Amino acid sequence: MIEVYVGISIYLLAMLVVGYRASRRISNSEDFIVAGRKLPLWLTVGTLSATWFGGATVMGAAGAAFSKGFLGVIADPFGAALCLFVAGLFFARMLRRMRLTTLVDFFDSRFDRRAGFVAAVSMVFLYIGWTGSLLVSIGFILHTITGMSTVLAIILGTVIALAYTMAGGMLAVAWTDVVQIVLVILGLVIAFPIILSEAGGIDSVLERLPEGSFSMIPDSASTSDWMFYIRAWLVIGLGNVAGQDLMQRCLSARNESVAQNAAYISGGVYLTFGVIPVLIGMIGSLLMPDISNPEFIVPTLVMEYLPPVIVAIFISALLAAVMSSADSAMLAASSVIGKNLLAYVRPEATDQQILKWARYSVPFVALFSLVVALYFQNIYDLLVNAYSIALVSMIAPLALGIWWRRANAIGALSGMITGFVCWVGLPLVSTSWPSDLVGLVAGAIVLIAVSLITGKTDPAKPLRDADGNELPFSDRLGVLSLFSS
Repeated sequence: MIEVYVGISIYLLAMLVVGYRASRRISNSEDFIVAGRKLPLWLTVGTLSATWFGGATVMGAAGAAFSKGFLGVIADPFGAALCLFVAGLFFARMLRRMRLTTLVDFFDSRFDRRAGFVAAVSMVFLYIGWTGSLLVSIGFILHTITGMSTVLAIILGTVIALAYTMAGGMLAVAWTDVVQIVLVILGLVIAFPIILSEAGGIDSVLERLPEGSFSMIPDSASTSDWMFYIRAWLVIGLGNVAGQDLMQRCLSARNESVAQNAAYISGGVYLTFGVIPVLIGMIGSLLMPDISNPEFIVPTLVMEYLPPVIVAIFISALLAAVMSSADSAMLAASSVIGKNLLAYVRPEATDQQILKWARYSVPFVALFSLVVALYFQNIYDLLVNAYSIALVSMIAPLALGIWWRRANAIGALSGMITGFVCWVGLPLVSTSWPSDLVGLVAGAIVLIAVSLITGKTDPAKPLRDADGNELPFSDRLGVLSLFSS
């Protein structure tokens, strides 16, 4: 197993070197948070695709598919791929045109500071939860290959991801993401046919899997089951559209065409390769049906059936998949803290102070995420629940703020609070309906109603760019200059 340890050590050292080199190009907060808005198409696609390939896909989705087949992974990878296409079509162009630094800036500009504050707090909690799920993944991987305790493994992975994210910001994250996505795809493409062969090939697998394993439509006709099914599509399919990690890459793109096209291409990449760990998980249910924790199935299969050199490649790819998302989640939360939450305490903060707070918020986010990871050690559920926050509180004001002129500040704030209250409160009354889906619908209805009622006393603001210039309502759909980059 010496090859595995050497390969992992080389990979982790390379990530630290990249972080150090990127840190030498950081001179202001815009460099740190949005890479100076200079990312070309290939780099934007690389960092978007790598961010989507996290522990929830490679390990969490594989574990869910192990038990439930395709119906167990509707949220990710299928809903997550949908999210990228929706972002490219309806959101990427306009948000990049506004030249925002964080997504919370949209709520400040289009509505007011109250809506911005709620969005900022929601965003920080979302990414602490998501980072926690990723740190659990790192712990599972290192535990499986080294035998060290899961707690120690989670702490070690946290320190590595923290170091290069804190040093180089978005540029370091983008550079490391390109390396990581190449490793992920290479590892999956090598491992899948070997594991499939161990199970007897395609025909044997199809014959032995339970009937309905590939079904993506629920058999039950109950209203409750269908509501949870719709929720599975939307919790990431819409919830992550309002995520700082996705939009941070769109805002870092060289122009709005790059932002739009990168979302489309990354969606195709993710849909193509994100299915592989799902299939590996399903094959694992045949090869290792008695495994104690299905979320261990991918690294366990790799360790059991692949030769040491390929194991080294694949385990490095697994770590790459998780760290490419962990660094993005840490950076997303720290960017919001430095750029937005700081402004509520020190509105006169200079750009260098914003940079300092954004950078030194990374260990704060890592620490709280570490606590979450140690307390909730279920990858897939932790990811989905984290994105419920964005679904109930941010997607409706974001979408209506771009596409409906009459959405106003008091309407947005009322809708955000309503959605959150429904999400938290409904499970206390009934678990028959998905509280986040109910929160989404209720929040959107309240936003529209309150905006219409208070339109004269609280006039809606137009969309403006970073210089305060009003933006035209036209050309917002992501179909223009489709092949321009």
